[in-house]
Amino acid sequence: AGGLDTSCILVWLKEQGYDVITYLADIGQDEDFEVARKKAEKLGAKKVYIEDLRKEFVQDFIWPAVQANAVYEDRYLLGTSIARPCIARRQVEIARKEGAEYISHGATGKGNDQIRFELSCYALYPEVKVIAPWRIPEFYNRFKGRIDLMEFAKKYDIPVPVTPKAPWSMDANLMHISYESGILENPKSHAPADLYLMTKSPKDSPDTSDELELEFQSGVPVKVTNTKDNTSKSSPLEIYSYLNEIGSKHGVGRIDIVENRFIGMKSRGIYETPGGTILLSAHLDIETFTMDKEVRRIKQGLSVRFSELVYNGFWYSPECDYVRHCIAKSQENVDGKVQLSVFKGQVYILGRESPKSLYNEDLVSMDVQGDYDPCDATGFIRINAVRKEDNRLCV
Repeated sequence: AGGLDTSCILVWLKEQGYDVITYLADIGQDEDFEVARKKAEKLGAKKVYIEDLRKEFVQDFIWPAVQANAVYEDRYLLGTSIARPCIARRQVEIARKEGAEYISHGATGKGNDQIRFELSCYALYPEVKVIAPWRIPEFYNRFKGRIDLMEFAKKYDIPVPVTPKAPWSMDANLMHISYESGILENPKSHAPADLYLMTKSPKDSPDTSDELELEFQSGVPVKVTNTKDNTSKSSPLEIYSYLNEIGSKHGVGRIDIVENRFIGMKSRGIYETPGGTILLSAHLDIETFTMDKEVRRIKQGLSVRFSELVYNGFWYSPECDYVRHCIAKSQENVDGKVQLSVFKGQVYILGRESPKSLYNEDLVSMDVQGDYDPCDATGFIRINAVRKEDNRLCV
C-alpha cells in the first residue's frame, strides 16, 4: 500500500536479493496512487502495477454479499474480508503474467488478513511460495516496532509520512473503513470523535431525511433513485458510491464490536459501512416479500455459512463456491422496489412492490375473508398442540 511497513518490506526484500514487482489495488480507498507509484520506483521496484478494481469489487464481491445478507457474528458486514479475495485475484494474475515465483504481503502474524491472502493465492496459484515477513523471525526480531521501522526508513532514504500516525490501525475501501489496534485494544476505551472518517456523527447529520427507491433484479441492486431530488444511478459502482454518499451524510453504518478472529483470539473493531447498511435493510425487505418461507429459512443458514467462509478466507473454496451458487438460485425471484428513508443514523423502510410478490392482500386482510376458512385454524392449532400434550405426559 506504500505505507511505512510495506515500503520497508520492499527494501528488505531487495536486501535479501529478490527482484520485486509492486502491486497496489484501487478498491475505492482515498489514496494518492501516483505518489505511491513514484515511491515504489524510487525504492527500486522492478515494475509497479496500480490496478483499478472498483467495478469488479462491486459486481463480483459486494453484490454476492448483498444477495447473501452477509453479516459475520450478527453485526460485521465484512468490508475487509470481502475485499481480500478481490485484491488477491489480481495479484495472482500479475504474478502468473510476470512468472513470479513468490508472492509477499505486509499482513501481521496475528490477524485474519494473512490467512485470507494466502488461502486465496494458494487456491488460484497452487505452486506459488509466500513470503510473509511478519512471520519471519529475522524480520520481526529486527523490527520490533514503529521506531525500528522509522530508523530503517531513514537509513535507506525511504519517504515516510510527516504527519503523526493516528494511534490506531485503519483499513479503507469502497465498502467501509475499519479501525483497530493502538488505543482501541482496550475494549472499554471509547472511540474518539475524530476517529470516524467516512460518516458524520448522527447528531451532526441533516435535520431532513433523504428518501430513496432501490430496485432489485435477482437480489442485485440495479437502480437507486432519490425521490426528493430525482437523482438516479444505475451502474453498480455508481449505485454503491451514491449509497455511501447518502449514508455518510446521515451517519449510517457505525458499529463498535468485539469479534472472534479465525486464528483464535478476540479483537475489537470499529467499522463504518454506510452504503452496505442501507443495502442490507433494503435487500432483507424485498427478499422476505418475494421468497417462499421455507426457502428463506434454508437460505438464512446458508447466509451464516457464507459469512463465516468469507471472514475466514475461504472465498476460493469448493464449499464457498457451492454456497454462492445456492444463494444465487434463491434470488431468482427477488425482484422489486423498496422505498426507504435515511435519517440520523437510521434506515427506515417505507414500502415495497414487486411483480413476484408472495404477499396476498385479500388473504391477510382483517376485512376480507378471501379464500381462507378460519375454521381450518382449529385443526392446525390442535395438530401443533399434540407434541406439547405428549411432552406434558412425559414429565
